[in-house]
Amino acid sequence: MVRHDERVSTIIEFFAAPDDASAARVLRTGPHRVFASLSFGNFDPEEAVIEWECLLAGGSFEELVDAGEPRFVAGQDDDGCVVFAISTRLAAALTGAERSVVQDAAAAWSLRRAEDGDVLDADIASVILGDLTDLVSSARAQGHGVYCWTA
Repeated sequence: MVRHDERVSTIIEFFAAPDDASAARVLRTGPHRVFASLSFGNFDPEEAVIEWECLLAGGSFEELVDAGEPRFVAGQDDDGCVVFAISTRLAAALTGAERSVVQDAAAAWSLRRAEDGDVLDADIASVILGDLTDLVSSARAQGHGVYCWTA
């Protein structure tokens, strides 16, 4: 398990920021006041970004966890909010993927969650990954990274 606590985040916001320091500054308030963000809920985003990277760029879940993914930029040691970065490898995979590949990855992610007893509708998974792909593409065009804030 990736999370240090056993709860699944109820508030998840992906956002673009110019650098780690800027992203870390939203730890207590969330990014929506400072950066445009995508809001979701009720899945484990730390686990999800690793699964997405496995589905879109290859590799194993364990290898990515051992490599330090996801990379935290703020709040990892306390039980409150956290901010972590989307890996450059995942960002590149999302940006370079055809829409059908992203939809296939979303369907596979939904099935993986179902195998673990989680309910994640394939259409919702497709919206999440599709919207994230758009955010990542826009962020990369501006030279920004993509981060995730959870509470």
